Amino acid sequence: MRVLTKDAASHIDKKITVKGWVHRIRELGAISFVLLRDRSGMLQIVFNGKVGFTHESVISVQGTARANAKAPGGVEIQDAVAVALASADPDLPVPVNGDPDKLSLDAVLDNRMISLRIPKILGIFRVQSTIVKAFADYLRGKDFTEIKTSKLVGSGTEGGAGLFSVEYFDTKVFLAQSPQFYKQALVASGLERVFEIGAAYRAEKHDTARHLNEYVSLDVEIAFIDTERDLMDLERGILKAVFAAVSKENAGELAAFGACAPESRSVDSIPVVGYDEGKDIISERGGRRVFDINPEGERLLCDWALEKHGVDAVFVNAFPRKKRPVYAYPDGLKTMSFDLLFRGLEITTGGRRINEYPMMLDALSKFGLTAEGMGAYMDIFRYGCPPHGGFAIGLERLTQKILGLQNVKEASLFPRDRKRTRP
Repeated sequence: MRVLTKDAASHIDKKITVKGWVHRIRELGAISFVLLRDRSGMLQIVFNGKVGFTHESVISVQGTARANAKAPGGVEIQDAVAVALASADPDLPVPVNGDPDKLSLDAVLDNRMISLRIPKILGIFRVQSTIVKAFADYLRGKDFTEIKTSKLVGSGTEGGAGLFSVEYFDTKVFLAQSPQFYKQALVASGLERVFEIGAAYRAEKHDTARHLNEYVSLDVEIAFIDTERDLMDLERGILKAVFAAVSKENAGELAAFGACAPESRSVDSIPVVGYDEGKDIISERGGRRVFDINPEGERLLCDWALEKHGVDAVFVNAFPRKKRPVYAYPDGLKTMSFDLLFRGLEITTGGRRINEYPMMLDALSKFGLTAEGMGAYMDIFRYGCPPHGGFAIGLERLTQKILGLQNVKEASLFPRDRKRTRP
């Protein structure tokens, strides 16, 4: 029966079988030390003489677990006998047992099938898995229903720009930019509280450290809210649950990156500033007048929040109508919408939505749109829709900022950008 490497210490002086990948080989004449890697960690194996397998070969090892304070984890396998389950080509494209920080991003991504085996890189996606679980668990605990919506749509939720077209039998459809319209329909269906974890697509011609053309969106929609501040409070709760889970479950991964997740009291301290106030803060700190909140402005705002409130995050609300989608709920010339900036990067956009049919018709006219052009979307409001709103968190961006990664592509298993569609 197979024993995971992390559990070997509970089998001292017993014969056990472990299985995994050959991570490192150190031959010292009469004996060889092999570091075996499995999903739970690493274990030192002691062999007599030289070994006949290569790095990354998959082996099954039988031997006796012995205590050894000098071995990783204080235990090793002695009197080992190995059986090769799959041999690896000795010419590895990237060194799995090396320091990934010495590799270029292209080298990591071009050889993704192998670079994912590097423990530090694989740790990124262990953290990401914890984020997804904590997000879903928190919302289920608040009586939210998980949904899964179509990613093939007849039109975009944000308008016609930034859409990937797809041939669909004898017509053309598009990859969904977000599940926005579907979330609203399900809130109006009587579910009231829904969330989705799914892919989103943006055909934006960016090539930056903060953009992906395919990403995972953590979407939330909730009925019977008053303003966007209800949504900010909900997101604070989500983030506290996520950060606490990552701190508990991924201490090793955080340590490997020299990173930490914010504490609950820090999340409670996240300030809220209006769009215009945010521009004023940026202008003052940047030494010149700004007319929008750009990426540099996001960094300056987070620096301000860290200095003044002890947390490098800030909610920005009250965006002008012209800067928000047609469905954003108007508040004079502003909207009940917001962004969350975290460690210098926007990770969330959301807000209250228009829910009344006449108000939606008025909004459409202001944006040069028609009810006929919106199709079945208008049925949500024509037949009674509660006050509601929601937001979306970019999973890769949140992962990037928790771990302090330089490029969001590092936080995507198989990133898609303008140049990359493989592997």
